[in-house]
Amino acid sequence: MTKKQTIESTIQADTWNGNNVVSVSQFTESAIDALFELTDRLKAMGRSQLRQWNPLSGYVLSNLFFEASTRSRISFASAFQYLGGSVDNTVGVVFSSISKGESLSDTIRVVQGYVDVIVLRHFTVGSARIAADNSTTPIINAGDGIGEHPTQALLDLYTIYNETKRLSDLTIAVVGDLQHGRTVHSLVHLMRLYTNIHIVAIAPNDLQLPADSVHALQGSGIRVTQTDDFKVGIATADVIYMTRLQRERFQSESDYERFEKLYILNRALIESVCKPDVVIMHPLPRTNEIHPDVDDLNQAAYFRQTDNGLYVRMALFLLVLLSPSELRNHLNTV
Repeated sequence: MTKKQTIESTIQADTWNGNNVVSVSQFTESAIDALFELTDRLKAMGRSQLRQWNPLSGYVLSNLFFEASTRSRISFASAFQYLGGSVDNTVGVVFSSISKGESLSDTIRVVQGYVDVIVLRHFTVGSARIAADNSTTPIINAGDGIGEHPTQALLDLYTIYNETKRLSDLTIAVVGDLQHGRTVHSLVHLMRLYTNIHIVAIAPNDLQLPADSVHALQGSGIRVTQTDDFKVGIATADVIYMTRLQRERFQSESDYERFEKLYILNRALIESVCKPDVVIMHPLPRTNEIHPDVDDLNQAAYFRQTDNGLYVRMALFLLVLLSPSELRNHLNTV
C-alpha cells in the first residue's frame, strides 16, 4: 500500500462488488489497498466482536472443493460463518455429480441457483474461468490445478506488507516446485504492481518458473534471477517463500524422490546465511522443507500468514457481496 485509504474509498471499490475473483491479473493497486484497509478493520474488531456483527446473515456460500484441501476450505468457510453466513461444503469429486459424468459448466449452472457465492477448487487449469463464464453468481477461484490461487496471493501479499511494512523495494526468494506451484505463480505476478522488485527463483532446472512467466515478469520491470543454489539464493532475500514439492503433480514416485529433500530451511542456515530480519513464509501444508526448529523464530511468519487468510477472505466476501451502501451501513454499526 502506498497511502492510507479511507473506509469511504474502500467501499467504493468497484473492482470487487458483484465480480468474480479468478486471476491476479484483474487486480489493481488501488483495489488491493481497499481490500487491505478493510482487512485491517476486521482484524482490529477481532473474532469475538465479529460473531455479534452478522453482515452476511441470510447469505449462502457453496464451497466446491474437487481437489484435496484443508486450510483453504476451512479458511473460506470460517470467514463466511464469522460474518453470519451459511456454508454448504462439497469435498471431493466422488461426492458430486461430476462423478456421474456431469460437466463442470452444468454443475455451476445448477449450483448458482441455490447460493450467493461459489468458491471453487478444481484440478484443471482454467476451470475457474469456465465456472465464471457459466454463472451469474460470483465465482472465487480457490485454486485451478497448477494455474492460479489468487486469494492465497492476496493473503501472502498482506502478510508481506504486515511483516516488512512495504510492498516495493523487495527481494523475494521463491523456493521449491516453481513449475507446478500455483501459489508462486499468483504471488510473483501480483508483484508486478509494485516497483523495484527482485524475484530470486530457487529450483532445479526441471522445476523452475515457466519461461513465459519469467518473460512476463521481466517485461513488467521485475528483475528475475534463476538459480539452483539455495544458500546463495536466500542470502540477500527480504522474504523467503518456501513451497513443498507437490507429490500429486509428478508423473512418477522416482521423479518426486529426486527432489524431495533438495532444499531444507533450518535455524542454523537462517542464522548463518540470511538477513537478520528476513521474513519466512510458506503457503502450507509443509512436508520437510522447513525444519520445526524454525517455528519459534521471530522471522517465521507462516502461521501468522494463515491467520491473515481468515481476515483477507472476510474482507473479500464483504466487498464482493455487499453494495457500497450496504457495507457502509454495516460498518457504521461497529
